[in-house]
Amino acid sequence: MISAVIFDFNGVIVDDESVHFDLFREILEQEGVIITYQDYHDRYLGYDDAGCFEHVLEDAGQAYDSARIADMIARKGVRYFEVADQGLKFFPDAAETIRRLAEQYPVAINSGALRAEIVYSLERLGLRDRISAIVAAEDAFRCKPDPSGYVQALEALRANRPELNAADCMVIEDSLAGIISAKGAGMKAVGITQTYPADELTRSGADAVIDGLAELTRPWIDATFADVTAR
Repeated sequence: MISAVIFDFNGVIVDDESVHFDLFREILEQEGVIITYQDYHDRYLGYDDAGCFEHVLEDAGQAYDSARIADMIARKGVRYFEVADQGLKFFPDAAETIRRLAEQYPVAINSGALRAEIVYSLERLGLRDRISAIVAAEDAFRCKPDPSGYVQALEALRANRPELNAADCMVIEDSLAGIISAKGAGMKAVGITQTYPADELTRSGADAVIDGLAELTRPWIDATFADVTAR
């Protein structure tokens, strides 16, 4: 039985994957590195800011240290809020779905986004008080596809629900790395086809696939996971 819901953020709640790509490209160009959207989609989407910058620089044969990565993240963060202040796009039914589910389950977020970016959007949607726990880029020990972020989200939810187990948690993810991360943590994973097609999400281990957040109703959840154990 599902007893908690954990959402990814970018590509699930806020429709800003293209914004992040544009900003990654902008900062990397300042560092003398060019990436295409296909590069980002196929190789780097799902990483947090540090992971993306590190892997791109490695692939480009450039050396880096923690100071260089921190500077790149800071510059991208400044630009993100400049863009966000001009208006972010949110996926249809995101606010209503989270508001409705939060009345029935504890709801958490595990994302590679910076905490300030997550809180900014939640406040814009009027959802900050509906979220029981947030694991952001600054909190996670390692980025997706490593499962540690979801393990940390479970630990945070256990502060008020000590009986909660990983198999009781349903994760909503748009990326292949996110699905792998959730399954690695022993949770049930629902892929949403807002970034990758259903067949790729299923091959990555998704227990179920949806096309939109409005499909996440209590009857659907109960029927889908009535006899499913996390595999």
